[in-house]
Amino acid sequence: MTEIPLPEAIEKCRKGNRAAQKVIYDHLAPRMFPVCIRYIGDRMIAEDILQEGFITLFSKIDTFKGEGSFEGWARKIFVNTSLMYLRKNDALKMSDDIDAARHISAETVSAVQSMGYKELMTLVSQLPTGFRTVFNLYAIEGYSHKEIGEMLNISETTSRTQLSRARIWLQNKLKKNADV
Repeated sequence: MTEIPLPEAIEKCRKGNRAAQKVIYDHLAPRMFPVCIRYIGDRMIAEDILQEGFITLFSKIDTFKGEGSFEGWARKIFVNTSLMYLRKNDALKMSDDIDAARHISAETVSAVQSMGYKELMTLVSQLPTGFRTVFNLYAIEGYSHKEIGEMLNISETTSRTQLSRARIWLQNKLKKNADV
């Protein structure tokens, strides 16, 4: 059996074709699961979010106009599904570890250069939820503080503060790792 090319799978998926849905799932799941983990931080919950994201994707595939990349369009769905979970579970309260972040020095940058991508992503996944969410949206997804504020229902200043505190938190972890 030959695999359906992605553009054809998208068209067949619009008509409810299960084989086309599987092609899209197989293509996107390995790329979108890390997105879910980055926001959620918990592997099992991220798996649930991934499934919810695919349900949304398949139910809204008619809204994909073919402008831009399909993967970029899909990524927004998985980011938004992750954010909805965090909002629903009140995980975006921006108070986690704020007091601890105030006492951190902002020195360690060279430790990042010696780290691999996986090590850095492991540290990012350990960020408190509010910090991690803003860090992901700004540093990885490329949203502006204004857009983040609108997505999370927070002010631009709060977004900037959370990003700053996330960076300080990461620098502190890097310093601790370098000292070990």
